[in-house]
Formats: sequence, structure tokens, C-alpha cells
Amino acid sequence: MSGESRYLHGDIECIDAIRAALSPEEFRGFCKGNVIKYVWREKYKGAREDLHKASDYLTWAAEADE
Repeated sequence: MSGESRYLHGDIECIDAIRAALSPEEFRGFCKGNVIKYVWREKYKGAREDLHKASDYLTWAAEADE
């Protein structure tokens, strides 16, 4: 997901703007919510792609407190 042009505005990725706007705790919650969303719908919508997206958000959640 990261690095795709639709998520960029100039040199800034959307996820980086969200991370900057939220506290680490808020960002971690945002990421966890997206993990739930992508795992929940993967069987019905994006299959493997949704699982990869969930993995990205899980990684970002784990890194949020670093």
C-alpha cells in the first residue's frame, strides 16, 4: 500500500500525514481499526490484497510507540 501514487501529495504520503496529526496512542488505535476492517472484509472483497493491507497497518501499529 505504501508508496502508491494515489497516497502521495507531493512528497508526503497520506499515512505519514495521519501519523503526524495524531498522538502515538491515537495513531495506534487508527491502525488497529484498519487491521480489523481489512481482515473482516478480506473474504468478501480484496482477499490477499486486504490481508497485505492489514499487515501494513499491524506493522505501523506495532511501531507507533517506538
